[in-house]
Amino acid sequence: MDPRPEIIKERLKDVDKLIPVASGKGGVGKSLIASTTALLISEKEYDVGLFDLDLQGPSAHVVLGAQDYNFPEEKKGIIPPTVGNIKFMSTVYYSRDEPSPLRGDDISNALRELLAVTRWGNLDYLIVDMPPGIGNETLDTIQLMKKAEFLVATTPSKMALSTVKKLVEMLKELKVPIAGIIENMKTENSPDIEGEIENLGVSYLGEIRFDRNRKEAIGRPRKILETSFADDLRKALPSEL
Repeated sequence: MDPRPEIIKERLKDVDKLIPVASGKGGVGKSLIASTTALLISEKEYDVGLFDLDLQGPSAHVVLGAQDYNFPEEKKGIIPPTVGNIKFMSTVYYSRDEPSPLRGDDISNALRELLAVTRWGNLDYLIVDMPPGIGNETLDTIQLMKKAEFLVATTPSKMALSTVKKLVEMLKELKVPIAGIIENMKTENSPDIEGEIENLGVSYLGEIRFDRNRKEAIGRPRKILETSFADDLRKALPSEL
């Protein structure tokens, strides 16, 4: 029997709120939403962690401007480095920002190992940048994070919305709480998808307008918080965040 699920439960027991940010597919701004959510909450002087669990394409470190990829300190587990006011852990500390050619059981094993060895300690919030899609990586992570409440990201595109519907159906089937859905990259010509989302039985939290200035702010957390992207996200996040 694999002992890691029980170890993971122990690692997360002192985290008050566990908020995975998920999407049905890549390319919808999930990592930027997850990272900016952590930054916004840390502004309120909460103890916040950010966990990038995207093995194939980690990018939260780019958003935060983390450049030191030296392996974190180990004391009966890995102690997450602090980036700004955020405790941050990512697969990039293992890969040194090089490609990770993993597949199948290797991916599941790597996820379990990373969740099991990371020591978060006491946190008010742990934001998790989830692997994109609805494959085994997402299923494994859902099963291992029992007290999570998911925040789902989409764009107005039909492709993104189609995959989000499948993700929501899966989360509901597994009886996983969903805080709501945030619509990213909204433009004046975007279709109105609020009704479609509410028909899923999930809260439509709000929209984030397409912000061309966000790219210039990537890697500069203070600058990110000054963008209209951050302003819109601040309004869209549930009040309990």
